[in-house]
Amino acid sequence: MYYKSERRAVHGGRAKYISHNGQKILDFSASINPFPPNINLQVPVDALYQYPDDDYSLLKQVIARHHGCSSDNVTVGNGSVEVIRTLCHTILKPGKTFFASSQTFAEYELSARLAGAEPSELDQADLVFICNPDNPSGKLLTRNEIETICIERTKKDSIICIDEAFIDMADPNQTAIPLQNYGVFILRSLTKSFAIPGIRFGYGIGNPELIASMEVMRPPWTVNALAESVTISAFSHYDELNYSRSRIEEEKSRLIKEIQKSGWTCEPGSANYLLIDTQWDARIITELFMKQNILVRDCTSFNLPNCIRIAIRTPEENNQLIKALESVHQCMR
Repeated sequence: MYYKSERRAVHGGRAKYISHNGQKILDFSASINPFPPNINLQVPVDALYQYPDDDYSLLKQVIARHHGCSSDNVTVGNGSVEVIRTLCHTILKPGKTFFASSQTFAEYELSARLAGAEPSELDQADLVFICNPDNPSGKLLTRNEIETICIERTKKDSIICIDEAFIDMADPNQTAIPLQNYGVFILRSLTKSFAIPGIRFGYGIGNPELIASMEVMRPPWTVNALAESVTISAFSHYDELNYSRSRIEEEKSRLIKEIQKSGWTCEPGSANYLLIDTQWDARIITELFMKQNILVRDCTSFNLPNCIRIAIRTPEENNQLIKALESVHQCMR
């Protein structure tokens, strides 16, 4: 018996796939830090000739030290999506339930259904997914708001997964990591903050009992030697993300003004991307941008058929987006 789904989850970041015809595509669909720290992308040659440490002891120690927790609180994976799958297969099974907003990252629902679970209301779910800051709106919940949800709106013994993939480019002080021993599992990734989507690495922080079960469930040697080496280097450059946040805010403010001139509604949000309500079919808008060799994120898969999401990029790249925006707006008049 096979699990049957209508389709795989839809993602941004498809510039490499689309540009097969030789055209250079400017990718605003993937929300990657445009001002990333300069980290070491080399791996010791000796590491390539032996299996990684399947316990990932050193890697977990580095992560735990950064977040002020124990290595027993840390699990790792080949990207955050793999960690989501491992979490779901650890907690869920047929007869269990989950809650995920219909207007957020599609992998939550897909992963939960793959584990045999069915959707339910927030206060009845065994596993609750919250993206913070939210994707695609960029809205950021404070830690106090997360704690209130955990205490007042979820059932006893449920696990609340807080996906903080973008929090380092919003306000890292609002992380839910201090709530890790209260039924909260925090999902993290270096992809967005350090602009290394080709280095697949994600990790999770939770109570030791949950983490121990996930470690049994995850595939062996799931993090390769290159990803492990790059990740360890990245954690020594975390303070440099302060500069990234400052520059992103400057460019975001500028883009918001230009978008509003077009008459489109723009959610300011707290993250390194903007959700735009164009009041038109997002598929048409996306195609018009593609004619300008600019890729934006069609938010139809988020159940927002009139919305697109754009990443904040460098000043030069944002200038190109502004020109394309003017052209698209002229076409829609």
